[in-house]
Amino acid sequence: MGSLFRSEEMTLCQLFLQSEAAYACVSELGELGLVQFRDLNPDVNVFQRKFVNEVRRCDEMERKLRYLEKEIKKDGIPMLDTGESPEAPQPREMIDLEATFEKLENELREVNQNAEALKRNFLELTELKHILRKTQVFFDETVPTVSYNTSSSTATFKSRWRYGRRQMADNQNEDEQAQLLGEEAGVRASQPGQNLKLGFVAGVILRERLAAFERMLWRACRGNVFLRQAMIESPLEDPSNGDQVYKSVFIIFFQGDQLKTRVKKICEGFRATLYPCPEAPADRREMAMGVMTRIEDLNTVLGQTQDHRHRVLVAAAKNLKNWFVKVRKIKAIYHTLNLFNLDVTQKCLIAECWVPVLDIETIQLALRRGTERSGSSVPPILNRMQTFENPPTYNRTNKFTKAFQALIDAYGVASYREMNPAPYTIITFPFLFAVMFGDLGHGTLMALFGLWMIRKEKGLAAQKTTNEIWNIFFGGRYIIFLMGVFSMYTGLIYNDIFSKSLNIFGSHWHVNYNKTTVLNNKHLQLNPSTVDYEGEPYPFGMDPIWQVATANKIIFQNSYKMKISIILGVIHMIFGVSLSLHNHTYFKNRNAVLYEFIPQLVFLVMMFFYLALLMFIKWNRYAATNSPPYSAGCAPSILITFIDMVLGNTPKTPLEGCESYMYAGQSLFQSLFRFIALCCIPVMLLGKPLKIIQARRQANRQNLTGATSDAEVGMTNGTAGGGAGHGGGGDNHEEEELSEICIHQGIHTIEFVLGSVSHTASYLRLWALSLAHAQLAEVLWNMVLSIGLRQEGWTGGIMLTIVFAFWAILTIGILVLMEGLSAFLHTLRLHWVEFQSKFYKGTGYAFQPFAFDQIIENGGTPAVEGAE
Repeated sequence: MGSLFRSEEMTLCQLFLQSEAAYACVSELGELGLVQFRDLNPDVNVFQRKFVNEVRRCDEMERKLRYLEKEIKKDGIPMLDTGESPEAPQPREMIDLEATFEKLENELREVNQNAEALKRNFLELTELKHILRKTQVFFDETVPTVSYNTSSSTATFKSRWRYGRRQMADNQNEDEQAQLLGEEAGVRASQPGQNLKLGFVAGVILRERLAAFERMLWRACRGNVFLRQAMIESPLEDPSNGDQVYKSVFIIFFQGDQLKTRVKKICEGFRATLYPCPEAPADRREMAMGVMTRIEDLNTVLGQTQDHRHRVLVAAAKNLKNWFVKVRKIKAIYHTLNLFNLDVTQKCLIAECWVPVLDIETIQLALRRGTERSGSSVPPILNRMQTFENPPTYNRTNKFTKAFQALIDAYGVASYREMNPAPYTIITFPFLFAVMFGDLGHGTLMALFGLWMIRKEKGLAAQKTTNEIWNIFFGGRYIIFLMGVFSMYTGLIYNDIFSKSLNIFGSHWHVNYNKTTVLNNKHLQLNPSTVDYEGEPYPFGMDPIWQVATANKIIFQNSYKMKISIILGVIHMIFGVSLSLHNHTYFKNRNAVLYEFIPQLVFLVMMFFYLALLMFIKWNRYAATNSPPYSAGCAPSILITFIDMVLGNTPKTPLEGCESYMYAGQSLFQSLFRFIALCCIPVMLLGKPLKIIQARRQANRQNLTGATSDAEVGMTNGTAGGGAGHGGGGDNHEEEELSEICIHQGIHTIEFVLGSVSHTASYLRLWALSLAHAQLAEVLWNMVLSIGLRQEGWTGGIMLTIVFAFWAILTIGILVLMEGLSAFLHTLRLHWVEFQSKFYKGTGYAFQPFAFDQIIENGGTPAVEGAE
């Protein structure tokens, strides 16, 4: 836990590995997850590195595994996940894995191709079956070979044809109508009494294309075709993608080869499938019997094919997770080996890596295990290197502290060995959230949700869902639980549970009015100066009578919560400034202690801590039962008093019997505090630059005499001993020009002075959101749930059930989720800006070790640090 307050001490090491043992050693380091390798070949293209072929082979194996995974998920087959992580296979095992995956992929592709061909054949036979059935009705109505003079069915067909043509012609212009009717008259005049031989085609088409298909036929063939269609009731499976589609059977009658060619082109354009259909009924029946026989045979073959495919996928599903882990480990190892350099003998690999100092022995043991596994007789060598580069920041976390550390890292990763705000955030974050979200009922709901995720975390984590919102909730389960618990505490302080109160200790107020007076005066108030109030503070939290006060409840809570917000904000900021002392002393930055920390702390105390102190003085000295000058009417405004102090104004003349000041000597103390605070500003602005100038001049004079000491150089840099050769969190001014130092210090001073005012005001969001949350809960109760409480009897019970469900949905959706998210974001801002700006720079970069667990979880290659 020590590294949670300050990041782990890191060191840069050089690693020498024999080529035969390199794979096994890197595998052991990946299981350990404590080494961050650097890329020693930044200028070498990734395709020109030594182990690029092995990485490509791993990519190909991953592709095959993803194909198997897609097919397994398509069939809904569960994949076995034991939760165990197999060790990385030896290089020689890659050949066996490749052969296994190749065999499975080829077998599965062959089965899929055969199944698709069978399904396509089955679809064609099914469509032909429907054509033979549906067209039988069409042929019973109209015979394709007819005479104009003798057949009654001919007259029926002719009348339908002419009727359809004239109906379509009504929608066209006059020229087209005359042309169509002229063509029909010409046909009748040129072929009187002759037999009319009609051709036809039959097929199926997608149902949604049928309307456009019919219009195109009519217009392209000028109405000289006759179309009949019937829907296929059951959907058909598309063999290419497995979708269910709806189709219709159609038959088109026409005369002549020219119309036949035109009709077939239109069918081809609309992707309609044409099938042969005999004219004779006996031939159609015989073909239908043959089709049914072939469909039965195909069903048998398709079933056997699906069974074989299922057996292959079930066998693959048992090992797929382990295969993915093995392949990704192999790929990560070779990707890491590509970062290494070869020595001149080509028998040794050289690596550079960042490692925690406390874990060097553990890393050396892992390297020995890898050497023994490989059978090598040459032990690996791990040497510590001296460097002036800033090491990565590594804060050890567990499943509880991980979420809080993530909140800090989202703002900026701490500089090396800089003070880490995460351990303090564990308490301050849920507490400030609870100040805004204080409600015993809502806090209980949130705490129960967080507790449920904590109790079920193993099962929920094993699901590995891709839902980003759920993953955020689950990752912050401990934060949610603590926010709920702290909200329950502040809800008890506010005595607020779903906008109602708990009467645990009774009330310290007594109503001395009769019943009629109370019922007829809605704005009646209790007087604390009379016997209405016992005069003793409530044992815990607020008196429950304030929840039923309609006239002055908001006035009381507004004053109380506003002052509490300022007090908490001032304490939080002073605590942040105090933490900066630990940074300055650790990096031995004496100038920052003298000319930053001390004047900043004095400025905050003299101005804003005094403001908070005035609130306690006012609460202690003024009461309704006191006589002037300390009665309630004589209490001065804290805000006006503070403004007068800052501006040096004389207080206004008080009321008769009252005094301008709260205590004796207040004017003198306020003038002294103002003077001290103003003196802190030039100290912050000029102290550090002047000291640096003095140190540089002294160093230059000593350089002339050749007597410069290390300590004096450290004073010149402003970071004597700053992290054992690392820049760390100190301020290195060695390379900065004097003008840049002065500008930087001026900006820092102005930002702190003005920020102290704005940051103090920013904590008023605690007051605003707390009041808003309480009022929303009260509005929801009065305008929703109270409706169900007004009726009696069984109708009232039904109404209450319905209204309660509606109220519960709004409570969870608005007051818990939306208000909770709003309070969470405001709390995050208070920590990032108002708190962390006092001591935290966050200019470092995170330690990203080579760890198999993280690589497998992300499904990618390991992160590396490029050479700077």
